[in-house]
Amino acid sequence: MSNGFGFSFPNDDRDDDRDRDRRDEPQNPFAAFGFGGAGPQGGDGGLGDMLNQFGQMLSGMGASMNSQASGDAVNFDMALRMARQRVAGSRATSAGDAKAVEESVKLADLWLDETTTLPASSAKATAWNAEDWLSNTMPMWKRLVNPVAEHMNRAQLDTMPAEAREMMGPMSGMMRQMNSMQFGMKLGHALGDLAQQALTGTDFGLPVAPRGTTAILPANVTEIAKGLDVPGQEVIVYTAAREAARQRLFQHVPWLVERLVSAVEEYAAGLEIDTSHIEEVARNLNLESGDPQQIQEALQQLQGEDLSPRVGSRNAGATSRLETLLALVEGWVDVTVGAALDGRIPSAPQLAEAWARRRATGGSAEQAFANVVGIELGAPKVREAAELWRRIENAVGIKRRDEVWDHPDFLPTAEHLDNPAAFIDTLLDDTADSDLDAEFAKLEQELRDNPELKREDGDGTDDGREDGTEL
Repeated sequence: MSNGFGFSFPNDDRDDDRDRDRRDEPQNPFAAFGFGGAGPQGGDGGLGDMLNQFGQMLSGMGASMNSQASGDAVNFDMALRMARQRVAGSRATSAGDAKAVEESVKLADLWLDETTTLPASSAKATAWNAEDWLSNTMPMWKRLVNPVAEHMNRAQLDTMPAEAREMMGPMSGMMRQMNSMQFGMKLGHALGDLAQQALTGTDFGLPVAPRGTTAILPANVTEIAKGLDVPGQEVIVYTAAREAARQRLFQHVPWLVERLVSAVEEYAAGLEIDTSHIEEVARNLNLESGDPQQIQEALQQLQGEDLSPRVGSRNAGATSRLETLLALVEGWVDVTVGAALDGRIPSAPQLAEAWARRRATGGSAEQAFANVVGIELGAPKVREAAELWRRIENAVGIKRRDEVWDHPDFLPTAEHLDNPAAFIDTLLDDTADSDLDAEFAKLEQELRDNPELKREDGDGTDDGREDGTEL
């Protein structure tokens, strides 16, 4: 399908045909474990073939354990293996996809030049599919997730009785490997789901794409466009504009990426596991009664209970700083992109609202990721941050607004999101001080240029008396 921007998109009819083919195929209950449903000749592989694949999977798990990097609390080989299974069959990107992304980013950057003083990044525009997203973002996920998993393991050990920890001493190495495998499997499932929902390389507010890359996932963008009743080319231009705006921040605000990562690390340092609700449920079971009917009823009550340990952090300030920083990034993107596309993309307001809903409601993939590592990818106060940036622009202009990013100490705090006037007052005071400094500098220059002025007082008379006596 072609469109007015010269972009090409996949044929939706072919996608529908493939979906019907999948529905017509017999469902394989072992597919989640990587078992195929058919033998080499296209018929049932039988139990032997299934066991053979099971053995291959175990062999792969063993290889993952052996190749695990020392010191990692997560088996990232296992995570990548599981994630790739979940995105298997992703449509490869085409030359048309690459051209659509390149032209969209180029057009978006042209418009963004009018709404921000931060220059366009030198990042290369590229089209990814879900597997590309996994492979290219895994290095940053390792940086973000490993410290969280490390502290989570320690927190789990802290919840065990001292006697149990002593008994586990000789087995600690094996337990660490098992924990890293389990964490890797859970992380792989979560990242596999995220890869199928991600639209860009920094879609979730975290700069997980490699530096110097502006990545768009055209297949995922096309899927989103189906439910919005908006032309596909407008969706991809809007998505490209958001990604191009983020890249301007991440490239020209040099401290920003490291500040985001350090906020996650600070959060991880205070990680703790809360099992109090599980202990409460166990106390209420009353399994010591010996009555089979009471025990059965008690066990039935457990079916609706969430018995997974709750992950939290003693560093509430770190969580707040991370959420505030993500909100400031996304809020700034909302403002600059909204102004850049105003009057140029008819559906821009509709797309902005759809993006806000998507961000607010999240999804099963984001929730799964939060359950694994305890990190919420969403920022709850993006609307407030966007309103703050708008009011800053109205008060002091675009140039002064963007200069707020010059240093982390200049940024608004969480309290400023609820009280924009307080932050704007500081900017206005700074502007007044700057004007005063400029006046003093001008006066000093005039004195240097006119030495005679130094010998005159305010009323134009000399500093000496007429009779020659000193004052």
